[in-house]
Amino acid sequence: MSATRPIHPDFLEFLHLKDRALVELFVDARRFLLDLYPGANELLYRTHALTAVFSVSERLGDAYCMLPIYTKHFNLGFSKGTRLDDPHKLLTGTGNLIRHIDISATADYRNGKVEDLVRAAIAFAKSDMDKPSKALGLTLSRIAVKK
Repeated sequence: MSATRPIHPDFLEFLHLKDRALVELFVDARRFLLDLYPGANELLYRTHALTAVFSVSERLGDAYCMLPIYTKHFNLGFSKGTRLDDPHKLLTGTGNLIRHIDISATADYRNGKVEDLVRAAIAFAKSDMDKPSKALGLTLSRIAVKK
């Protein structure tokens, strides 16, 4: 369970198709999140976006944040962002639960305000989960890859 956890090969296959600067930013943001909670389970998806979801269990319902990568941008999403205290008004979005922070530079997330928000999201996810998980520090690919 290290912040230097390798990126899963299924995810890498599609990550290499993205703009290099976007990939470098994603890799740093992922490291930032894993440094804050090395025990996070990382759930990987490829839908309308290539997404790494960070959860306190192996269940998507226990996720606290995500890094969806689109064609030209990505953001730091909070699965239950509407239920978090956001005193600095960092979160944007109009959905029932999910809120996000647009990311275009490391300064957008490598700061104390975002760190506090991520820690609050982790604490909320832990308190909101139905049952404790023994699975920690796993990377689980939900990406269909043609072999």
